[in-house]
Amino acid sequence: MTTRARLPFIARAVPYIPLGLFAALGATLAYLVRLPCRGGGWNDQVSTYTNFCYSDIYPLFFDRRLATQSPYFADVPFDKHVEYPVVLGEVMQAVSWLVRLLEPEVPAQGALFYDLTVILMGVSLVAGVLLMAAVAGPTRRWDAAWYALAPAVILAAYINWDLVAGALSMGMLLAWARKRQVLAGVLLGLAIATKFYPLMFVGALFLLTLRTARWRPFLVTTGSAVAAWLVVNVPFMILAWDGWRRFYVFSQERGVDWGSPWLFFQTKGWPVLGTTDVSLLGIVSLGLLCLGIAVLTLSAPRRPRLAQICFLALAAFMMTNKVWSPQFVLWLVPFAVLARPNWKPLALWQVAEVWYFFAIWLYLLSQPPVSREDLGIGDDTYFTAVWGRIITIAIMMAFVVRDILRPDKDVVRQAGVDDQVGGVFDEAPDRFTLRAAT
Repeated sequence: MTTRARLPFIARAVPYIPLGLFAALGATLAYLVRLPCRGGGWNDQVSTYTNFCYSDIYPLFFDRRLATQSPYFADVPFDKHVEYPVVLGEVMQAVSWLVRLLEPEVPAQGALFYDLTVILMGVSLVAGVLLMAAVAGPTRRWDAAWYALAPAVILAAYINWDLVAGALSMGMLLAWARKRQVLAGVLLGLAIATKFYPLMFVGALFLLTLRTARWRPFLVTTGSAVAAWLVVNVPFMILAWDGWRRFYVFSQERGVDWGSPWLFFQTKGWPVLGTTDVSLLGIVSLGLLCLGIAVLTLSAPRRPRLAQICFLALAAFMMTNKVWSPQFVLWLVPFAVLARPNWKPLALWQVAEVWYFFAIWLYLLSQPPVSREDLGIGDDTYFTAVWGRIITIAIMMAFVVRDILRPDKDVVRQAGVDDQVGGVFDEAPDRFTLRAAT
């Protein structure tokens, strides 16, 4: 009997070095995109929008009183509390502490807060790309270059803090793929406590567990996720209730906003779709799409890959949401590539995302309070960008559904791989399907 010798760490790390460098290049390009605002343009909305360099990072430092107070505990009106889950709020807190230590002058602290946050986001992008490469496996490792250098990633990287959740999500996938369920659950819980969208991955795990009956790993991961979420949330729930609940109240009460298809229906006055409560419409439409994903997962001739179900669930969540900010592209890129690494639909989607990135700032130029119609675009032109994203993502979803129904068309499985992300699902036999039930 022979055993395969494990390569030294350096030898195993060599294939990842170019991808790490590509990610660092993408992070640097993202910083250069916002240099016009970094030099003071954030203090003028017209300059911010015409230079396409908007970021939440700089204005929220002042508007949420990070220069003087702590998130969630700040003595501010309710609507001035940080409107993010606690991990993200504490990331903001840690950077603001460092800023106060390094720069005593408050006016100069905003730019330093942005710079230090960008460094952290750049590190998060590099980490996310390397983790994605490990998740993709040796046959598809270079697919991670999409996450490193996709044009929409570069343009949207530093609008908000989303890259932290991206790194945690990729870490969760890698841990699950390596059958480290406790670690996967902890990372999933932290990701949900950073941005709420990773909650959709619980549903993906559940559906594949239902099909394979691998219940123990699922329950361990879910329990670990709940425990991790409680550990980081409960102290704030007890000690800073108003600050903690601000994110949840804001998410519930927020009306239809930029990027959402519901905004089109409302603006155009469509019956039902434009007049019914948006929260109800979003929940019902998401529920219907998730039901379709569940039926697909349990009736497909071969068990779908985990990345395919995660992508479909996340895309459904984004398309039915009340708001679809430009930076949400960062959520979807790695999962879209893992689900179906075919460059043509991915490139088409990137074109649509790039057009939306420019369209939203041009549209805001023509809206109050700026109201510079001479510099901006109107409703109809803006909504071409909104529907461009929806249509191109729907096309990618259709191809993924086709791959699930016809596994021979799945380029990942054509390399002799069952599910490189699947962990305990990889090569697992079916225990329950709708085909068998009928």
